[in-house]
Amino acid sequence: MQKYWGIILALTVLASCKDEVEQKNDIVQEISVPKVDIVNEQFGFNLNEFNVQLDTIKYGDSFGELMMQNKVAYPKIAAISANYRDTFDVRKIRVGKPYVILKSKDTIAQAQIFIYENDPINYTVIDMRDSVKVYTDKRKVKYVRREVSGIIETSLSEAILDQGIDYNVTHNLANVYAWTIDFSRLQKKDKFKVIYNEKYINDSIYAGAEPIEAAFFEHNGKPIYAFAYENDSLKSIVDYFDEDANNLRRTFLRMPVEYGRLSSRYNLKRRIKHYGFKIRPHKGTDYAAPIGTPIMATADGTVVESTRRGGNGKYVKIRHNGTYATQYLHMKAQKVKKGEFVRQGDVIGWIGMTGSTAGPHVCYRFWKNGKQVDPLREELPQAEPLHETLREEYFAYISPLKEQLDCIIYPKVLLEEEEDLLTLNQEDGIKQN
Repeated sequence: MQKYWGIILALTVLASCKDEVEQKNDIVQEISVPKVDIVNEQFGFNLNEFNVQLDTIKYGDSFGELMMQNKVAYPKIAAISANYRDTFDVRKIRVGKPYVILKSKDTIAQAQIFIYENDPINYTVIDMRDSVKVYTDKRKVKYVRREVSGIIETSLSEAILDQGIDYNVTHNLANVYAWTIDFSRLQKKDKFKVIYNEKYINDSIYAGAEPIEAAFFEHNGKPIYAFAYENDSLKSIVDYFDEDANNLRRTFLRMPVEYGRLSSRYNLKRRIKHYGFKIRPHKGTDYAAPIGTPIMATADGTVVESTRRGGNGKYVKIRHNGTYATQYLHMKAQKVKKGEFVRQGDVIGWIGMTGSTAGPHVCYRFWKNGKQVDPLREELPQAEPLHETLREEYFAYISPLKEQLDCIIYPKVLLEEEEDLLTLNQEDGIKQN
């Protein structure tokens, strides 16, 4: 009971003091709050326990020099350099990459831990306290599902970049449809929809776009769905298949540059004004692009020529098998040598103007059974289809994705039908007036 009387008395005193406190504004009540150290944890370490140096690799920097500047003994540096190359090859640190040095909090300020940031997510730790430990780790990443759609007005990249979306989404979408759509011949009003994940570090730092999970592209009125699916679990091979489980990949890419403009087609009856309109066959397919644009091998194969000759300028020729071969002319420079094996999509050189050419482009030549043919008219062989045993599971997997794609709404851009209707309404209004 005494306890409750004490509380009542305290409340009475507080109430009686209220008016007095309001009148004396110059009196400030101070409350003593115990100091709490906020843990600043990054890379698995409490940074409050160290003197922290944040920097980036500069031209001329080396791991050895950085460590010696921070009082690490040379024998330890040499042992790290020699014994941990599989995890951290000191010869491969790159200019511009961020790093962190955690130093002891004493007068010596010796480097104890070196953290090299391989990319925004992955990093390598060299812990030199006591026995040396070297390992790789990852920052915690949050994945945010994203839906994107667009209608082509000028180009695919413009339709995506205008929405403030990562350029890599453009690149990834072009790769998904590289075998089925000629991106140099996109039509106005072609449409696309994309589902993918964005990566964020600490919930706010953007760390890039993941590969496309599902897509839809309507080109020349033809709809093409694409769904990423692991075709070979043993080799972890992911391909893109349509809604009928057909593989979108072909053994050949449609074009050897990612965004080149088709400037001249294969034409055996071509007449040139400069030569008096005489027939001068053009057995290549030209793609114009700025000098320095990468040129890609359109299929796996072996380089049989990488040289310079006459009007062809610098060029590369690749034999793919007993039936097909390809050639790439007028390069600024070649990246491959005779005898090398290249994979589809590998960069083999760069757009240039060597040989007989009026502008920067690659002349792409395509052989079938020893005869040059038009690659745009060839029915290119498909890649390995989805195995029959996987089809039932595949259809169940893509069903919700297809429904999600179908529900995505295009940006507020007038479609042809809407434009026609608007024009008719405007004409009717004029007649009525």
